[in-house]
Amino acid sequence: MKNEISSEQVKFYQDNGYVVIENFLEPTELEVWRDAVDEGVAARGNSMSPGREGEQQREDGDDYFSNVFVLRYNLWMDNDKVRKLILDPRLGKMACDLTGEDGMRIWHDQALIKQPWGNPTGWHLDNPYWSYHNPNALTIWVALDDATIENGCMYFVPGAHKTAITDENSWEYLTQVQIDDNVGALFNVYPHWADKKSVAVSMKAGSCSFHSGIMPHGAGANMTPGSRRAMTCGYMPDGSTFNGLQNVLPDSYFKTLEVGDVLDNDDQNPLIYHASKLYVNG
Repeated sequence: MKNEISSEQVKFYQDNGYVVIENFLEPTELEVWRDAVDEGVAARGNSMSPGREGEQQREDGDDYFSNVFVLRYNLWMDNDKVRKLILDPRLGKMACDLTGEDGMRIWHDQALIKQPWGNPTGWHLDNPYWSYHNPNALTIWVALDDATIENGCMYFVPGAHKTAITDENSWEYLTQVQIDDNVGALFNVYPHWADKKSVAVSMKAGSCSFHSGIMPHGAGANMTPGSRRAMTCGYMPDGSTFNGLQNVLPDSYFKTLEVGDVLDNDDQNPLIYHASKLYVNG
């Protein structure tokens, strides 16, 4: 695993809101990731998340979202192979190195499989969906297949993360834009981004990217007969506090929380790295 972050990569991430790490996984490691994710997704069936039976997604559904990607999250909770990968402290340290944070917790992982002839993924931000707000939240996106313009690679708007939060548009007003057939709805909410140029980020299988939780991003349609698999994980800086949104939190935990509580439940959001300790989780 290519897990050392250079000063140049830190600067690129801070300036642009994303960074690509080519050949992040060795070929043998890539096969381990593919096997673990495929197994975890298959075992889950139509259930998107563990322990929440109401959250179902049919792979053959006829609605727009079902044909954007197959989504299964928190595979680390019910698959030992995925758990070993996702709770690797080296990933947490990479996230800390990019953001300057001391510690990182798992928010949730997500397997994202863009099916053959799949719809585009509408432009959105990650952190407004989540149960905490933190400018140093970020996501790793690992390409399990080649991600190309033809099969739905990611797009970013470089530097836009710097203007996601302004005096007029504070955390309280960050908007959750639904991923639906209005692919560009985000730019109606944030019109100051509408004239910015996006960049397509193609990646070879085994490469990865990190992007800020307040970086606008989307993905193109899959115009091929093959799938485009990716494994992602959102990272929450240690010490982040509850904002009132449930998102992926189970009902039993959600009901115990009040706005401002620190989200430090290791069963739900394990601490995978902290600079102050030789921390190994998993």
